[in-house]
Amino acid sequence: MSTLAGKVAVVTGASRGIGRAIAAVLGERGATVYVTGRSTRGGPTTEGLPGTIEDAADEVAARGGEGVPVRVDHTVDAEVEALFARVARERGRLDVLVNNVWGGYEDAPTGMRPVPFWELPLEKHWRLMFVAGLRAHFIASAHAVPLMLPRRAGLIVNTVAWSYGDYILALTYDVVKAAVVRMAFGMGRELEPHGIAAVALAPGFTRTERVMAAYARYPFDLSGTESPEYVGRAVAALAEDASVLAKTGRALAVGDLAREYGFTDADGTQPPAWRMPGG
Repeated sequence: MSTLAGKVAVVTGASRGIGRAIAAVLGERGATVYVTGRSTRGGPTTEGLPGTIEDAADEVAARGGEGVPVRVDHTVDAEVEALFARVARERGRLDVLVNNVWGGYEDAPTGMRPVPFWELPLEKHWRLMFVAGLRAHFIASAHAVPLMLPRRAGLIVNTVAWSYGDYILALTYDVVKAAVVRMAFGMGRELEPHGIAAVALAPGFTRTERVMAAYARYPFDLSGTESPEYVGRAVAALAEDASVLAKTGRALAVGDLAREYGFTDADGTQPPAWRMPGG
């Protein structure tokens, strides 16, 4: 499939997990994909998890696209600016930005826990959630938009944990995820007159390397989970949709898009949109 041939994408936080799968599926559709992250071959990886930007770029190429690995710490503005300057210099355009980078899970090997906010390590939690998460999305988007404006077309996707407005676990986590959704709404409002769509995209409970590492330590029920490929196919469907501007500013769930666009997970199933237990 070459439905995105000639298109250029940037996927942040793509060393592994959802970001890597999104990059791979975009490559499968023929796109050139710049994959970013801090984990590189020959160097340390985030919390020792498998996966590097070079691995992700190789998978993009194996699927039929062109993968370009770029080491970027998205908390360092100069590195983000240099990334988009390179895209401008080498390609002269940008069609898709996927803001997937996220630091909020670092040093949380068992995942997020519903800890009362007054018992959290306040400064650390705030920095990981808002600086390495929300702010990183904002800065990348600000540098990406000027590359989209000349063609009056483009798509920005912010991946997010979201459950139709239900409260999600810890307070800082819930607030930052609501902010990601609201940022997509505001970006959508401002970018719509320029032909550029911005959305928040919520996968379900996904079997990423981090989730499976947690499962190996503390086994839990994996029924109802989905593969990273599922969200990759959702992003590709949005990127291929000539009418995607009609969705701008919205929070979208992968399971809902699967039914709308007709794609499935890698195993042929079509998991429904995720909901918080009791939500």
